[in-house]
Amino acid sequence: MFRSEYADVPAIELPIHDAVLGRAAEFGDAPALIDAVDGTTVTYEQLDRFHRRLAAAFADAGVRKGDVLALHSPNTIAFPTAFYAATRAGATVTTVHPLATAEELGKQLRDCAARWVVTVSPLLQTARAAAELAGGIKEIFVCDSAPGHRSLIDMLASAAPEPRIAIDPAEDVAALPYSSGTTGTPKGVMLTHRSIATNLAQLQPLMPFHPGDRILAVLPFFHIYGLTALMNGPLRQGATVVVLPRFDLDIFLAAIEEHRITGLFVAPPIVLALAKHPKVAQYDLSSLKYIISAAAPLDAATAEACSRRLQLPPVGQAYGMTELSPGTHVVPRDAVDPPPGTVGKLIPRTEMRILSLDDPAKDVGVGESGEIAIRGPQVMKGYLGRPDATAAMIDENGWLHTGDVGHVDADGWLFVVDRVKELIKYKGFQVAPAELEALLLTHPGIADAAVIGVYDDANNEVPHAYVVRQPTAPDLTENEILMYVAEHVAPYKRVRAVHFIDGVPRAASGKILRRELRADAAQQREGAS
Repeated sequence: MFRSEYADVPAIELPIHDAVLGRAAEFGDAPALIDAVDGTTVTYEQLDRFHRRLAAAFADAGVRKGDVLALHSPNTIAFPTAFYAATRAGATVTTVHPLATAEELGKQLRDCAARWVVTVSPLLQTARAAAELAGGIKEIFVCDSAPGHRSLIDMLASAAPEPRIAIDPAEDVAALPYSSGTTGTPKGVMLTHRSIATNLAQLQPLMPFHPGDRILAVLPFFHIYGLTALMNGPLRQGATVVVLPRFDLDIFLAAIEEHRITGLFVAPPIVLALAKHPKVAQYDLSSLKYIISAAAPLDAATAEACSRRLQLPPVGQAYGMTELSPGTHVVPRDAVDPPPGTVGKLIPRTEMRILSLDDPAKDVGVGESGEIAIRGPQVMKGYLGRPDATAAMIDENGWLHTGDVGHVDADGWLFVVDRVKELIKYKGFQVAPAELEALLLTHPGIADAAVIGVYDDANNEVPHAYVVRQPTAPDLTENEILMYVAEHVAPYKRVRAVHFIDGVPRAASGKILRRELRADAAQQREGAS
């Protein structure tokens, strides 16, 4: 068993809004949030006041403790206000990918029995359609303005009393992001106020923020990585969060230059762009002090090329997953010459085992690879309404089995080398093969299908489908299938290539033998090169 070398931190027994904004008065007029596009600024004093007024308006509208509110929005300076207002009113916030289709959003709303939706006017049509599909939605609010819908801006003028809700941080669920876990379709991950707040305290010694720091929020707040590293973490410690609604390389680079960004938390594709894209040379990025990459594996060569080009310390990595609130490892900001490719060291109050791939009841030693299992206060409460899936993920002794394969060196550095799980990670977003396979099988011309992740020329893992045609559809084309999938899922889940085969390889149990398909894909790639 491996234990953190850092001193334990106490559990944070506070609601997440108090855990993050408890020092807002101290930070006062310092900028908490800045819109990177138009420069609109929200100070700490305003953020504290605004979220309390909005909480009062939510409560006045009928939001009650235990209700689920869906936050369906790209990154905006209104997102944190809506999040903390909802939790202060006693609600659980389920965060939603802004590119989700009405069908996908409707499934999520129905699964978590959401009663309220907060969205933005460009996404209103999708939100309305999803609400109709799900049923049970009492009201859709908008962050900006739209006819027939209450605006959060107008609701800030509410004279209703601030709600005083009794919250049990250890039991009450603050956030309900959706994750596919190690396999299968997305499930609601119940993260309590305590698990999220304590994880912030666990990360702080290795990944501190300070007043005056400027963090660029380019990764989405709806994703647990963005929610922790770009919203809760910086705001808890008085830093300034500069908010971008989406990634565009020129706008991203211009924001670093204009707002004198000091820290970046990104995914590997952005590190690759910073390392290689010619546009990088056109901007002054000298304000940057560090870069941390997470959400997917980053190869050591790309990391080294990025830090060398920008004349920065080595690009650090971090490791975790939604079910872990999310962090378990990070390369400390003050680390001297961390080994290339490491995802870091165990954060405080966290234990880890490396389990034998041949006999999961046995642990392996230093330098040996096995499945990573984690135990600590950041482990999720469980999957919403899925006790069997929870039991499959967290054993009777509290160890969460990550599905990732890694090894630890003699100095305690973790290296993640593979995945037991079958998830595809496209630019940090999880794509469940089972979800795409289920969709493909609804096409009348498809008899069977399997989906695997294949790395493209930009080193992104993308979904590739292996399809068996129905005898009645011998002329079914790749393009027809690509369009069919694109109509039903968010862009990041789209199948990028289709290979027609006579039969999907399966074990006697019926489980798809994806390793055979991966071998086939590797052969095809070698043949093409």
